[in-house]
Amino acid sequence: MRRLGALTIASAVILTMASPAVAGSNNSGRFDRPYDGYAPKTTLLRDATPAKAGLDPAPIDAALAQVAAWTQPSGATKPLYAGAVTLLGHDGQIVTRTATGLALKYADGQGTELPPDQQIPMRTDTIFDMASVSKLFTSIVVLQLVEKGKVDLDAPIATYIPEFAENGKETVTVRQALTHTSGFPSWLPLWSAQPDPESRLHMALTAKLLNAPGTTYLYSDLNLIALGELAHRVTGKTLDKLVADGITKPLQMRDTGYNPDPKKKPRIAATEYQTSPPRGMVWGEVHDENAWSLGGVAGHAGVFSTADDMAVLAQTFLNGGSYRGARILKESSVTAMITNFNQGFPGNDHGLGFELNQRWYMGGLSGPRTAGHTGYTGTSIVIDFDSRSFAILLTNRVHPSRNWGSNNPARRAVAQGLALALGVGPRHGKDAWFSGTTDNATSTLDVKVAVPAEGAKLAFDLFVDTEDTDLLYLETSTDGTTWTKVPFSVRDRGSVIDTDGSISGSGDRHWHQVTADLTAGEQTIRWRYTSDPLYQGRGVYVDGVKITSGTGLLLDGERTPESFTATGWRLSRR
Repeated sequence: MRRLGALTIASAVILTMASPAVAGSNNSGRFDRPYDGYAPKTTLLRDATPAKAGLDPAPIDAALAQVAAWTQPSGATKPLYAGAVTLLGHDGQIVTRTATGLALKYADGQGTELPPDQQIPMRTDTIFDMASVSKLFTSIVVLQLVEKGKVDLDAPIATYIPEFAENGKETVTVRQALTHTSGFPSWLPLWSAQPDPESRLHMALTAKLLNAPGTTYLYSDLNLIALGELAHRVTGKTLDKLVADGITKPLQMRDTGYNPDPKKKPRIAATEYQTSPPRGMVWGEVHDENAWSLGGVAGHAGVFSTADDMAVLAQTFLNGGSYRGARILKESSVTAMITNFNQGFPGNDHGLGFELNQRWYMGGLSGPRTAGHTGYTGTSIVIDFDSRSFAILLTNRVHPSRNWGSNNPARRAVAQGLALALGVGPRHGKDAWFSGTTDNATSTLDVKVAVPAEGAKLAFDLFVDTEDTDLLYLETSTDGTTWTKVPFSVRDRGSVIDTDGSISGSGDRHWHQVTADLTAGEQTIRWRYTSDPLYQGRGVYVDGVKITSGTGLLLDGERTPESFTATGWRLSRR
């Protein structure tokens, strides 16, 4: 398997109808026309409809319907969450802000429902425990200190916290903690192992490493706990004060912070019913036991926020670090937060704070310049810098129990809905062929042709945005039963790569030109796209199919689309 840029050459091809941009859309509403380079512009969020923002409303509506359905049980399967708030933004416009389900529903960990008059409906301004999304706030604080010259990314953390050097950690750097390559174990039971906040923090800072620094990626709460304390030591201010002064106050994120005011409790989504520690239904306090045992303020968890406040933060990043005239980061720091420093650990792309290119929750928005983070309570944020879009899903998936399952399907559905809404404009004419984005499925496009003795040349345009294991094959058959791969060449902005007849990959988001040689004889040419059981990208699009020989044009797909036969996916035209 070879790789062309972000395209993996060892996959297959499929054809179906492309979904062009909605009439009246600008280039930003097209998935195949990303911004060239990082060119932030100052934009204030405003409300709009998907159609007015140049998006296709149907995929967004379908995603919202899925989010709502998952608040209900399905047979013996428990709901994914009691309630959710979904907010999608594109090019400075909030195109949906939707609440569904309940912020408070259950009385205990077994799922006993409260009387209806005691249940609290979810609202679009419901406040959520953001869990590990809090790590972004700590990362911003650290980058702010780097900008001021108070912290060196490549200095050992022990420079600022002397006791951190214990147990062989004297060389662990700030950068390694931000990218989760420090060698720390993923978690320690601070809350139960030590009797008070001071001893718990000391236990975190002096913990033993599980791996040698810089040799392994392992996501760890301890990294951000250490960095939160580093910020405290350097400035003399507690982390909650630093987040308030440096982030939430300048950006006017009025519902964001640690240890929310008890007066806001009716607007806060309940989380888990905990018996160990014996906290009962956790509601209005941080869910994470370690953060709770540290007083509610910690580098890894503790922030509460709303969908609209998180939208402001997302747009701040898209603006290059500023919003409403308030700059919280330099553009260079924003770039550092979305630059992959973990190239030595494929699949674990990470900037200085953000996770990058994680298809398991970013779905079709995933790409090298797609940044995000998830939270254990059921929260997530995905920011796609190329299309200037973001997807925010906030749920209380641990209400009433963390054992009821994961809300990853909902995270993917929301991101995928926005990705599909962006559309891919046809390369020629009014339409193209599209593979669809169904898991564990096969789609095909066939065309019959009689190739003369001297052979012929097949040419078509190709857009590929798939998981590496979802392949597009170009094949030929003389009997319709036995199929043989047809090697083809892909031209990508001056580069030419020869393939074995298959292709997959993601990240390029533009059309490629493909050519292949056809041997003589009557045959069927087939594009076949096969997906595995989990995860989807934006799919595969094929357009401008032509077959020519020395005697002239044998087939022009733009002029005779009825020559093609498709299976596994309904053809449609806009």
